[in-house]
Parts: sequence; C-alpha cells; structure tokens
Amino acid sequence: MDEEYDVIVLGTGLKECILSGLLSVDGLKVLHMDRNDYYGGESTSLNLVQLWKRIRGNDKPAESLGLSKEYNVDMTPKFMMANGTLVRVLIRAGVTKYLNFKAVDGSFVYNSGKIYKVPATDVEALKSTLMGLFEKRRARKFFIYVQDYEDDDPKSHEGLDLNKVTTREVISKYGLDDNTVDFIGHALALHIDDSYLDKPAIHTIKRIKVYAESLARFRGGSPYIYPLYGLGELPQGFARLSAVYGGTYMLNKPECKVEFDADGKAFGVTSEGETAKCKKVVCDPSYLPDKVKKVGRVARAICIMSHPVPNTHDSHSVQIILPQKQLGRKSDVYVFCCSNAHNVAPKGKYIAFVSSEAETDNPETELKPGIDLLGPVDDIFFDIYDRYEPINDNEQDNCFISSSYDATTHFETTVQDVVSLYKKITGKELDLSVDLSAASAASEDA
Repeated sequence: MDEEYDVIVLGTGLKECILSGLLSVDGLKVLHMDRNDYYGGESTSLNLVQLWKRIRGNDKPAESLGLSKEYNVDMTPKFMMANGTLVRVLIRAGVTKYLNFKAVDGSFVYNSGKIYKVPATDVEALKSTLMGLFEKRRARKFFIYVQDYEDDDPKSHEGLDLNKVTTREVISKYGLDDNTVDFIGHALALHIDDSYLDKPAIHTIKRIKVYAESLARFRGGSPYIYPLYGLGELPQGFARLSAVYGGTYMLNKPECKVEFDADGKAFGVTSEGETAKCKKVVCDPSYLPDKVKKVGRVARAICIMSHPVPNTHDSHSVQIILPQKQLGRKSDVYVFCCSNAHNVAPKGKYIAFVSSEAETDNPETELKPGIDLLGPVDDIFFDIYDRYEPINDNEQDNCFISSSYDATTHFETTVQDVVSLYKKITGKELDLSVDLSAASAASEDA
C-alpha cells in the first residue's frame, strides 16, 4: 500500500475496470481497490440466491426455478453493438481473448401497442410491416442515403452539410411521418430523448450507420452481441488485463478514504491505516458522494420466465425499445431478455429486465407497458436506484468520477462516459482504429 502510483482506481464496476485496463496498457502504474469482496460493483452479476438476498432479504427462491449456480443475473444488463465503440475498446485492450460472445437474436421496437423488428436497411424497410406502402418507399430512400453517405465523398451528401443542418431538416426532406421518426431516432440511432432532432444531423446519421454495419457483421437478427455467462465476465477480463501490465488489485479493502492536500487536490487513498499515494483518483460516485449530484432514478423490474418474449419469433435473447411518445412519457422504456443461450439461466428459463428513467414513485405502473409484453412470469422483483453525475472540477482536485448507469439496455451511453473520462485522465483521444475481425474471432456466431 505505501507505494506511489500514477492512478488509483476505486470500485470494480465495468467503467472503472475498463479504465484501469486501458491505463495499465498505456504504461501507467495503477492500483485498483474495492471495498467489496467481489468484482463488478453496481454492474456485478448474481446467482439466484444472491439475487434473492439482495432484493428480498432472507427469503429463499423456489426450487422450481432451478439451480442457483446456473443463473448469472447482470445488475446493469446491456447489449453491445457489434461494430460499436465498446467492441473497439475491447479489441484495442486485447480483452477479447478472455471472452466469448454470441449474437443477440432480436431487436424490436414498440409501436401502437405491438412490437416490430427494427428495420435498418432499405431492403428491410420494404419488408417491414411497421409502415404503410408509401411510407416504406420514403423510408427506403432515407436508408439508401444513410448507407451511401461518406464524410469524404461530397457526391454522397446530396447537397446537405450534415454538420450544419439538423436531423429534423434531413427527415423533412424525405417526408417521413412521426412514427417512422420515432423508431429511427430511438431504436436505430438509440437517442434517449428527442433533443437530437434540433442538433446537427451528422451524429444521428453516423449512429444509424453503426447500427446497420453491426447488423451486417453477424448473421443474427440484431446488431447486438453479448458475452457468454453475462457481463460479469467483462470486469474480470479487464482486471486480468491490468494485472498482465503490472496493475495491482485489492478487493475487500474497507473505507477507501480519498486523501486531499491543503489545495484540495487528491494525493492518495487510505485503507486500514495505510495510505497509497497517487497523482490521480478514478472512482464511481459512491466513493466521493460530496462531489456528485443526484440527477435521476432508474426504475426496473427483474422477471424470471419459462418462455421467450411473445411475438419475437421465439428469440432466446432480445431487446425491445418502447419510445417515450408511444407511451406518453418523457423517457423510453427498455426490455432486455436473455436465457440459457448465453449461459445466464438454466435451460428453459429466461431473465427479462424492464427499465426506464423513473418519473414517479410507482415503478410497477411506469414499467407496466414493458411488463405486459412479457406474458406470464414465474417471479418478478421491482427495484429503484438513484443516478448520480460528477459536479467536481477534475483539473482542480485530480478526481475523475464516472456517472451512474442509466436505464438503457445497450452500451452506447456507458462507453461514451468511459471514452470521455479516458481523455480527461490522459489528455489524449482513445485510439479506436482497430481490426474488427478480432471481435468475429471471439464470437461463436461469426
């Protein structure tokens, strides 16, 4: 403990483990500590007995649910885009050699009381029952424009400077109706609200391209992949990576108090009477509660089922996005479902999460539209947790604090936070120019 480090990382949540691994690969001397005796923090995975204990205290799960050890229930379940930023981070760091991925079966969107496969290309637009005949043709033209668009090819821009025109202006050029805009913005571009409509269109177009490119990478019905045995494998993979590059890990370290000098700059962390010195501290919000603010709450239902989600073509793994406008809400509702296909439940059992930003104190009512899509459930838990964001000036105090995990069931917002923190810590952009064939090699479905 009484050594000096470049960085001390507190908490073994996914964001902290990714940063610890990346910083170790960069040659920094890293000490990684956690007050818990397990990896994962708020993004840990639980077996069935642990899940029951966490949410219901001393109650015991029914024997009909199967063996506890066959469950790996992620507390912040999120799928990753096959061609997305997180996969690039995994490859850049070399963590893919510790993991096996499998494609996710389905990606769906809720519209007018029903769920539909998300169309992401001109061909899928023509086949989709989500739109009428004339709207299909308009959507097809829009998707062709997106697919053909290249930054360095002015001919593909069709006279539009996407860095200046808004998404609303581009959409109006193609005459798309509100329902189509809804699924494009929320289920394809994965925006969490409608503010994107009045921002430069380039961001939305690039997000849709990533979705379509991810869909093309694997022969599945969605653009998403997910690790076998769940996300609990990811923090441990980055921990192994950090250790290979000289990082030091210490679990079950009580208190972990950050020490500050007279100028308010962090210079070390004390635990059990010993102080490890450092230049910078990286942590989740729970370690520096005075330097974060509460920005919201996430409501979620955890459901155990004995069947796939109805109307998803018997998909063993699926994401469904219920756009906010369809529900008269300010926030989208997300459905995540996984099963034995990814080794997270016994054969014949399915784990579904329904989540959203909480807008009331009644999660049962808020999440009902998503829960209603699941059909009968064997058991259901309701849970609400607070969401925090940092309010400190890291240049003044040398502290780099991650944001809490949001309600989304994909990694796009999570990895943006990681990339942003990496730049603040190191002063440089994270190099994400990687060979994506490494992800294919790590996937069973490549």
